[in-house]
Amino acid sequence: MTQTLKLASRVLHRARCVFELGASLGSRGSGSAPRGLADIPGPSTPGFLAELFCKGGLSRLHELQVQGAARFGPVWLASFGKVRTVYLAAPALIEQLLRQEGPRPERCSFSPWPQCSEQLRRQEGPRPERCSFSPWAEHRRQRQRACGLLTAEGEEWQRLRSLLAPLLLRPQAAARYARTLDDVVLDLVRRLRRQRGRGTGSPALVRDVAGEFYKFGLEGIAAVLLGSRLGCLETEVPPDTETFIRAVGSVFVSTLLTMAMPNWLHRLVPGPWGRLCQDWDQMFAFAQKHVERRESEVAMRSQGRPEEDMESGAHLTYFLFQEELPAPSILGNVTELLLAGVDTVSNTLSWALYELSRHPEVQTALHSEITAALARRSNALSSATVLSQLPLLKAVLKEVLRLYPVVPGNSRVPDKDIRVGDYIIPRNTLVTLCHYATSRDPAQFPDPNTFRPARWLGEGPAPHPFACLPFGFGKRSCMGRRLAELELQMALAQILTHFEVQPEPGAAPIRPMTRTVLVPERSINLQFVDR
Repeated sequence: MTQTLKLASRVLHRARCVFELGASLGSRGSGSAPRGLADIPGPSTPGFLAELFCKGGLSRLHELQVQGAARFGPVWLASFGKVRTVYLAAPALIEQLLRQEGPRPERCSFSPWPQCSEQLRRQEGPRPERCSFSPWAEHRRQRQRACGLLTAEGEEWQRLRSLLAPLLLRPQAAARYARTLDDVVLDLVRRLRRQRGRGTGSPALVRDVAGEFYKFGLEGIAAVLLGSRLGCLETEVPPDTETFIRAVGSVFVSTLLTMAMPNWLHRLVPGPWGRLCQDWDQMFAFAQKHVERRESEVAMRSQGRPEEDMESGAHLTYFLFQEELPAPSILGNVTELLLAGVDTVSNTLSWALYELSRHPEVQTALHSEITAALARRSNALSSATVLSQLPLLKAVLKEVLRLYPVVPGNSRVPDKDIRVGDYIIPRNTLVTLCHYATSRDPAQFPDPNTFRPARWLGEGPAPHPFACLPFGFGKRSCMGRRLAELELQMALAQILTHFEVQPEPGAAPIRPMTRTVLVPERSINLQFVDR
């Protein structure tokens, strides 16, 4: 019976995908003449700018996705100066675009919304395959720093991804770091105990859990990348580590402000760009100190065998040195991966515990699943392997990432003219993929604003596979996905084993806000009650 239901669900899902794609192609039919950018509906430029700068739109870009889809349909166009951006908010259209990508997909780095006129200049230049202006890449150019995986493009990006993929993306790759992360997770549990009851309120209350999980995220990713314990989870956090954490939090705000400003305005209002450069300079200085220390150790261990070191938990930087990657490139990649590892884990873990505290029945079921699985674990299986196979644990994380995708909107710059729905999108046009809007689409996810992990366990029809893409798709998918999933599974398991997580008494619901990535609009405070 179960297999029959699964088969029926697949058939219904595929039929619905075909229907949705047909509907998104427009009522005129797929054989009709396609239309151009001028035919795409959208807001007026003054109205769009007023929404962004006069109505607080920069902090709620994710909500503007939902509003745009409701007002204009699944495709709309908005202009910012001479730059035009096409927005896609239907899973079938997003799939259609992503499946037409070339071997080196170009994205407009960290700029899913308004752009400066530099984009136009690059689009008209002799190298149209290049992506539009990115302040992070511009910082690398001005400081003569090597780009890492987040900022590299074209052949350099492909080379770096090919080098890092075996170390991070293969199923067994992340599991090799489980032993390293075990100690970090236990230190997190100890720190949560120490942080309870500080200030006024319940003796079990921990204030600003996202701040605590920032420290955990940095400690975990540093242990994997550098083999270093930075002391983030100690009673007294080292000053340089605190500086790095503040820079991580600040750089997303300065990036959002920098991207929203026309290039000429930076000369009159240099603050956001200056702060962005300061943030990145601090992060590079922090990473450089640790990379140089690891480089000295690698030189002393030059007679060792990489295979043996991998099994003993050697850090990722060591393997990059073994590949004879230039030191500036290693530094660029380590710095950017430190940033990516911190924000993804901290925000997702914060939202997961926030929702579990508000849904005690789900928390109780998850606690039972975790404790039962670990109790019957055989010696042949690691705890990380057991956790990765727990259906409710995976469903909880999927549901959290659906409701609160770390990156609410992604982007692409096609290198050729493509057809999407009823429209031809010219090459070098900025296209934003509205992941937040599609992941809260009631046609895909009934009661979309409700935390309901059961929807991933066969409750109701399956959503379109491109309705929820928290880690992206294809060659541009998140390189650290498996490592992030491992950290989240291990942290949730240990936290729920030791504590019952309860909401702050009398606290109002917390909504997300856009800060380049999606973050809580204010501090999440939770009670951690000993079990």
